[in-house]
Amino acid sequence: MEILLEEFYKTDIHIDRYIDRKLYIDKKSYQINGIAQSGKTKLVKNYLLSLKKNSYLYIDCLDVRIDIKKFNTQISKFCLKYKIDTLVLDNYDDRFEFANVNQLIITSQIHYDIDFLHTMRIYPLDYEEFLAYEHKYDSSALNHFLQLGGFAHMHKLHSDSTNSYIQKTLKCSLENMEFDILVFCTKVMSQKVSAYTIYERMKSTRKISKDKLYKTYENLLKKNYIHNLEKFGHKKATKKLYLCDISLKQALSTDKHFGRLFENMVFLQLLKHNTKCYYDEGIDFYLPDTNEVIVCKPFADERMFFKKLEAIEEFIFTHQIKKVTAITMNKEATISHPLSKVEMLPFDIWALGD
Repeated sequence: MEILLEEFYKTDIHIDRYIDRKLYIDKKSYQINGIAQSGKTKLVKNYLLSLKKNSYLYIDCLDVRIDIKKFNTQISKFCLKYKIDTLVLDNYDDRFEFANVNQLIITSQIHYDIDFLHTMRIYPLDYEEFLAYEHKYDSSALNHFLQLGGFAHMHKLHSDSTNSYIQKTLKCSLENMEFDILVFCTKVMSQKVSAYTIYERMKSTRKISKDKLYKTYENLLKKNYIHNLEKFGHKKATKKLYLCDISLKQALSTDKHFGRLFENMVFLQLLKHNTKCYYDEGIDFYLPDTNEVIVCKPFADERMFFKKLEAIEEFIFTHQIKKVTAITMNKEATISHPLSKVEMLPFDIWALGD
């Protein structure tokens, strides 16, 4: 095992051209959580390249050559011997033990309760980060984002291999049951769905226990492959379900529903900005901290939006909503309303101005 550790220590780290994310690593110790291909490894390697070569040790815990029992007996002595300041355990699981170093960084899909590590959660690219990968920013950028989603590697692929790339990535990163449930979730994205509903629908096509499905569904939530949105003021009400990235819809399903895809895209933008939000009947997103309502109307005009306002007027009045925003594909307008500031904004303007 010591020979393998020597190899890890001497191996030079390389990454392709790195484009900065909105997250960065400083001198603190971290656990970095995120789904597969969200950018955890690149973020860590980019940080290590700013350090002196002999000051860090990078280990990919998925390396099949590692004997974990021997690793645990030798890692502390090795770090002491070579005066390692920064130890990185990429793709960490809790069978691995830590060494006493100045800075420890672990990456994982799931979160571990480790008190001395600061938690950093990384998501696929948001729209602003996506634009950094575009050769130019013009009117086609939003359509390109809708096609590719937030996985940075998609920019390097030809269009005929993007779906297979996502499928292979997910199959390698998830258990079979997790993958099957995720495939089903693509068919009900942006809808009110419970784990029980998924169980009722899936049990007709495969043998599955309710307990197993519930546990697997919770694992997908913990890993952030799917997200739930609570109904405002009704914790026990059925939650709405969203995917971790809009690219999964096309890669895992043949169902077409642009409105739900668009709503999922708006949700992810709110999620990545840590915006507290809820849904309500007729209202896609209610943001209590800013007293704002957001509705997703990709192709609406002023007349259609005004009818929508009439339908949710009771909510606007009851909660004294200060602002109502309709997120569109390209329509921009301001509408007169006696109670709130009301406007229609294209997604790209809204996302970049957030």
